[in-house]
Amino acid sequence: MHPKILLVGYNGANNTGAEAKLLAIIDEVRSVLGPDAYLTIPSLNEGNLRRYLKESPTLKIKSVRPSIFFWDIRKFVKENDLIMLVEGSCYMDTWGSALLWYYLLATRYAHSMKKPCIAYSVDAGAASRFNAWLIRREASKTNLILARTQHAADRLKNWKVKAPIEVTADNAFAFHPNPTDAGLLHRVWPEASHVVGVAAEDIYRWPVVIRPWGPKKFRYRWPYYYTHTRASLEKTELLADVLAVQADEIIENYGKSVALLSMEGLDADFANKVQSLMKHADKTKVFTSSDYNASQMTSILRSLDALITSRYHAGVLSLANHVPQTAIGHDLRIRDLYSDLGIEEFFVDHEDPDRYKLLSDNVGTLFSEYDKMKNWLCQGYNQYMQREKRNPLLLKAFLETNHPEWLP
Repeated sequence: MHPKILLVGYNGANNTGAEAKLLAIIDEVRSVLGPDAYLTIPSLNEGNLRRYLKESPTLKIKSVRPSIFFWDIRKFVKENDLIMLVEGSCYMDTWGSALLWYYLLATRYAHSMKKPCIAYSVDAGAASRFNAWLIRREASKTNLILARTQHAADRLKNWKVKAPIEVTADNAFAFHPNPTDAGLLHRVWPEASHVVGVAAEDIYRWPVVIRPWGPKKFRYRWPYYYTHTRASLEKTELLADVLAVQADEIIENYGKSVALLSMEGLDADFANKVQSLMKHADKTKVFTSSDYNASQMTSILRSLDALITSRYHAGVLSLANHVPQTAIGHDLRIRDLYSDLGIEEFFVDHEDPDRYKLLSDNVGTLFSEYDKMKNWLCQGYNQYMQREKRNPLLLKAFLETNHPEWLP
C-alpha cells in the first residue's frame, strides 16, 4: 500500500524558511516511506509554490482559499491517510489566530476521522488565553509532536497538552542548497567584497486580524489585515530609521557593504524603505525571496560576514557557516534559538525600552568578539544537526509501530 500524506504548512508565501523546511521534509518523508508515497501540499498561493516545487505523479499541489480554509482542510484530511503539520510556527498566534486555527482544525479533523496526525518539527510560542485553551484541547489529539526546541516542548506541557512530545530540531538544518548557487552573492554583487546582512521585517504589523473591510494598503489577503494602529505605525517608522542608521554605521565604521534581505515577499517594501533612508544606499543591495529561491537565499546568508535579523530562518540557514548574528524581534523562536546557542543576550525584544541601544551595542560586540562567537555558533550548529537527524528516525519508529504496512 502506498499511503497518501498531507503536509499542512505555510506554503506558497515566498517565505525562504518555509520553502527550505518543506523541501527538507519532503526528502525526509521520501527517505522513510519511499518514492511511491503520495504527497499532497496545500498552498495559499499555488503560483508561488510551483516556482520551486514541481508536481509529479506522486506529488500534488492543492489550493487553499483563505476565507473558507475550514472547508478546504476538511476535504484534504478526508482524502489522505497520514496528516503531518509541517509549519514551524504551529502552536502560536504571533502572526494571527487564523493560521493557528488552520493547523488545529487539521488535527481535529484527523482525530475525528481516525487518521494519524503528527506535528513534525514544530514550535510553540505566545498565545492568548483562549488560544492556549484551544491548543490544549486540540493538540492533545495529535498522535505525536516533534518540538524543535526544549522551550517549545515545555510550553506545550505547561498548557497541559497530553500528546506524546519529543524534542528534535528544525528541518531547515537539513536543507542543502544547490552547489551551483555557491558564491552567488559575490557573482551578483562583485563590487561588495565584505557584506553584512540585515534581514529586515516590519515586526509591528503583526498579528493579522480578521475584518470584513479595511484600507487596501494594510490588507494581507481578504479578510485578513495587518495591525495598523497609530502606535504600531509610529514604531514601524522608528524601526526603519534605526536600521538605516545602523546600516550606515556598519558601512562607515567597518568598511562593509550591507545586503538588505527580504526573507518573505511581504518584507520587500520594508527593506526598500530602510534603504531609502540611508546615507550610503549605494553600498547596499536588496535581495528578496520573490526573486531568489531558498537555495539562493541560503547561499547568500552563508556568505555574510555578520547578520542582523528579525527573521528566525535567517539565523537558522546562516548557521552552517557560523555567521555571527544579533536579532531584534517579537518572535520567541529566535529567543529560543539564541538560548540554545548560548547567545541569548544577542536577542533584543521589540518592546524593550532600550532596544535600539542594545541592538547597537550588540553589533559592536559582534565585531569585537567575532572569533569567540563563531566558536559558539559552531558548537551549537553541530548539536542542532545531531538533533535534526531524529526527525525521520522518530517518524519511522511511529510508523513501524502503528502502520508498518506503509513502509517499503
